[in-house]
Amino acid sequence: MTRTPPEEMVEADDAELIRRSLDDPEQFAGVFDRYVEQIHRYVARRLGVQAADDIVAETFLTAFRCRASYDHAQPLARPWLYGIATNLIARQRRDEERFLRALARTGVEPPPESMADAVIGRVAAQAEDRRLAGALTGLASGDRDVLLLVALAEMAYDEVARALDIPIGTVRSRLHRARKQARAALGTGHHTREDA
Repeated sequence: MTRTPPEEMVEADDAELIRRSLDDPEQFAGVFDRYVEQIHRYVARRLGVQAADDIVAETFLTAFRCRASYDHAQPLARPWLYGIATNLIARQRRDEERFLRALARTGVEPPPESMADAVIGRVAAQAEDRRLAGALTGLASGDRDVLLLVALAEMAYDEVARALDIPIGTVRSRLHRARKQARAALGTGHHTREDA
């Protein structure tokens, strides 16, 4: 005869932790612990390490404040959190674009955890950092958000759709357009993962 372990002993999914946090706010720490490193890596690649600390803190503060409106039918909070982070990054868009323009202009190698290093490996193999930064700067913000959520956060199309609150078809078209524009900006000798 098997016994059902008490509720505390069963690892709760994100939706359950968020539901519990409505009565016991400390339960939200479980969601934080699961995703803080992933969200931080994503934001650091987009905006740099210094800005990431503030954006990540604001992401989880926003999530905590909005937890009552969380869709409990979604067992994973990952797309929701990436959506919040992406919206906060949009506020920092000018700084991001300035960073990319400076990188394109100077060609200075960014630190190893930088956005360019991760995107180069996933979006345009063998591309130079400054050319990639220039290509990313030329993308529409919505296209760039989709591309970087796929490339940096390694999110599936349906997760990106939930994160940005857009239809999955829009994710596909934005990603296709972003990859096409990046290839054109980088030259015909560069191919994305999808081309292989």
